[in-house]
Amino acid sequence: MPYPYLHFQGHCADAMAFYADVFGGELTIMKWSDAPADTPQKIESDRVMHSHLALPDGTRLMAGDFPPGFEGDPQKAVSISHVVSDAGEGRALFDRLAEGGDVIEPFGDTFFSPGFGMVRDRYGTHWMIMTEA
Repeated sequence: MPYPYLHFQGHCADAMAFYADVFGGELTIMKWSDAPADTPQKIESDRVMHSHLALPDGTRLMAGDFPPGFEGDPQKAVSISHVVSDAGEGRALFDRLAEGGDVIEPFGDTFFSPGFGMVRDRYGTHWMIMTEA
């Protein structure tokens, strides 16, 4: 099963802790400096090499920071769609993700869903929160 893998420019630990707070689940973080000393991946940096959020519903969200000095544009053309069964739950998730971010499409009733909204959170990740029809 495919899972999203997000890339950040030094904000991964904060972003993933925020997502763990919003969605729940168990978060594991490995920094570049945690790699064994005798491997090429060892970089003295507090940036995240890999993180894994095991969500309560059995899905996963994974992420890492670009290595120091590596250019990249985090989440520019990708959205994560998260479907919930209740519009109240959807609104609560949407509102949390919107804190410090930018609302693209306000959460509300649509012809295809009793609750749908699009937001770019404070870390640059685009989300589509949708209630099942």
